[in-house]
Amino acid sequence: MSARTYFDREATSIAALGRIELKRRIRNFRGRFRLDFTEDYLNNISVDRLRHILLAALINATPHS
Repeated sequence: MSARTYFDREATSIAALGRIELKRRIRNFRGRFRLDFTEDYLNNISVDRLRHILLAALINATPHS
């Protein structure tokens, strides 16, 4: 799968997620690095910011072709 196709698919998927699922995915993120956000921080930022964090983590955790 091309990097562009992967990005488009992931971005579309993340755009449909709500706050609870976004927080769950951020807390359980398994990649080359660990995401370490407090529950209080995740509760107090916007849903758009949660989406941005998750998408950025996925992009940076995936090898680019």
